[in-house]
Amino acid sequence: MSCSDDCSPTVTGEGVEWAYSTCTGHKKALLIGINYVGTDAELRGCVNDVLNLRKFITGGFTNPLARRRYIHSLPSERWGYDNSNIVTLTDDKKVSTISPTKANILAQLRELVKGAKQNDALFLSYSGHGTQIMDEDGNEIDGQDEVICPVDYETKGYIDDDCCNSGSALDLLYTYGHNGRILNGANPDDPKKSPADVIYLSGCRDDQTSADTEEDGRATGALSHAFVDSLTKKPEQSYIEMLKSTRKILKQKKYTQVPQLSSSHPIDTSLQFII
Repeated sequence: MSCSDDCSPTVTGEGVEWAYSTCTGHKKALLIGINYVGTDAELRGCVNDVLNLRKFITGGFTNPLARRRYIHSLPSERWGYDNSNIVTLTDDKKVSTISPTKANILAQLRELVKGAKQNDALFLSYSGHGTQIMDEDGNEIDGQDEVICPVDYETKGYIDDDCCNSGSALDLLYTYGHNGRILNGANPDDPKKSPADVIYLSGCRDDQTSADTEEDGRATGALSHAFVDSLTKKPEQSYIEMLKSTRKILKQKKYTQVPQLSSSHPIDTSLQFII
């Protein structure tokens, strides 16, 4: 089927069980970055990911050339997020007052979605370690669940199912290829289906890991840097253009990870990307 066929209301049920969000309502963000300072698992770029993304969604820039070029088209109202509605969880006390423990992450996830209404926008970012564990409920094709590692994971455990092996984290039902077509379909009776309009960009496939690296002289995550770079240079892109351009930037920089785009229902990937 063509993308228009895939995404027609008669197929997707838009207006019956779900509808596209316009992202014009209340906007909230939860940004999580964990460097695991002082441990054998220490990373360098995850806290900077939080800082870069907060700057990006509130109208800041990481590219001075892009700042000059898009100074009139990228004010803070482009994405519409205000610092007063952004919560950051990092293990750097200079950046966050809330530590990214398992309990705090779960509590802030509940706060993020509390009171959400149609056309609100909820932006969630996680930068830190992830891994895979044995799937105990039989709902994973590869027999493994994706999990993230809170700062206290060694004593409190993981958070399942969300993440370095991040391709199918969140277990969203539809994943898209380079042409915008659905790679895998979902059982209409799957208990994970949701009326929420959820779009997820992961750092890599499940069989890969996302790079903790250095760009522009600063430690950062490869995906977040490419994502911000892409949308700063060209803010008006479709979903599939955003996926392709982010992948292209990573490939040009010799990273092997391949970001994945997935959703809670079939989407028309030619629509403009919004957050």
